[in-house]
Amino acid sequence: MESVRSRALALAVLCAGPLMIILDGSIVTVALPAMQRDLGLGDAGLTWVVNGYVIAFGGLLLLAGRLGDLAGRRAVFVAGIAVFTLASAVCAAATGPATLIAARFAQGVGGALTSAVALGMITTLYSAPAERNRALSAFAFTGAVGASLGQVLGGVLTDALNWHWIFLINLPLGLATVLAALRYLPSGRGLGFAAGADVLGGALVTAGSMLGVYTIVQTESAGWGLRTLGLGLGALALLGGFVARQTTAAVPLMPLRVLRDRNVWGANLVQFVVLAALFSFQVMVALYMQNVLRYNASETGLAMLPAAGAIAVVSLFVAARLIDRLGARTVLVTGLVLLLAARLLLARVPVDGHFATDLLPLMLLSGGFGLVMPSLTGLGMSGAKPEDAGVVSGVFNTTQQIGAALGVAALSAVAAANTGGTSRAALTHGYHVAFWAGAGLLTAGIVLSLVVLRRVTPASEPSPAEAPAPAPATVEL
Repeated sequence: MESVRSRALALAVLCAGPLMIILDGSIVTVALPAMQRDLGLGDAGLTWVVNGYVIAFGGLLLLAGRLGDLAGRRAVFVAGIAVFTLASAVCAAATGPATLIAARFAQGVGGALTSAVALGMITTLYSAPAERNRALSAFAFTGAVGASLGQVLGGVLTDALNWHWIFLINLPLGLATVLAALRYLPSGRGLGFAAGADVLGGALVTAGSMLGVYTIVQTESAGWGLRTLGLGLGALALLGGFVARQTTAAVPLMPLRVLRDRNVWGANLVQFVVLAALFSFQVMVALYMQNVLRYNASETGLAMLPAAGAIAVVSLFVAARLIDRLGARTVLVTGLVLLLAARLLLARVPVDGHFATDLLPLMLLSGGFGLVMPSLTGLGMSGAKPEDAGVVSGVFNTTQQIGAALGVAALSAVAAANTGGTSRAALTHGYHVAFWAGAGLLTAGIVLSLVVLRRVTPASEPSPAEAPAPAPATVEL
């Protein structure tokens, strides 16, 4: 009984850390106009308040995951929360753009350290398939709820107090999470740095990932021309060099054996495609509500709550049971079909739409996200041995972030290219085209799930193997 209780407390901590980070991301988006007015930020500076965080976060996930395997995941988790909390204090005290942008970059570093190891710790805490499915469902629940509640909380704090409070609330939350982590998370020592540090591989993957994320986020200002193509090719070259390095390194940063499992690389591929569609949902729907239906920020956040509620109910009370009974692939495809139906409804929203008849049904269908993420996460982490759980978690989080960023950038560009004016009708037409593009991506995700992923019966789902002895000491340059 004590073991069950201690693991439940550990799971609560592992959900609380990423929840704080996700909440902050949503809250900042709502408060950007207030920051711009108060600090005199230009459009470029305002963009970097978001992009500085995204680049650090997305670029360091894989390296952070391997660091957790070597240094111990609890130590990296605690360090990530501490860095994120301290950076939040600097953000709150910022009186100029440079300080705020630098602190946002530091927040991204802390967020990457925390998020990269959380999944790995969950999969090692819960090795039995049924328990792991329930734990991953709870983890998916915190992410969905955090993203939605952040929009509401951001509007309330900014309107009732000021934008500084969106960062100040992280201080007590961060301190409480650090103390709880030190008490309730298992204090695994990790393999130790003597197991090997592939310095060159770490430099290549970090530079490639950061350049790749930067390439995506700068498309909003630079477009998709030759500059973007050059940056993208540079990022691919760096990442290709990293993969080549892993085939020759004595102790690779990312052992390529972690991608041999068809369900592991397949789940990452499906996630990349699917999240390119799903993360654009929140952005595009919010734009439709504000630019066409004339909702304000608080009203937009409140209108999103039914989607968060549906996702919460499905992920907490339905997903794990269905996965136990039907298998992850079947549940994943079911969730994707529900989300595709929501996209098809979105592609028909009128200029004078009404919430109850035009938006609420698709918000409820968005509960399919509560089936998709636990299934994808379980498949993506299914082949992770304890010594590789951190790096597998880092890979999974990296494909999630890059897919989401690319989807938002690409579908925003699609909407802008098909708007043809500033009238409500013109804007609605642009959003319709973007929603159809999102439906196409979800259809591709369904096809990939059926073709690439193996159907694993619940009884035969793999559990993480026992960790081998650490490798001989070596530091590679």
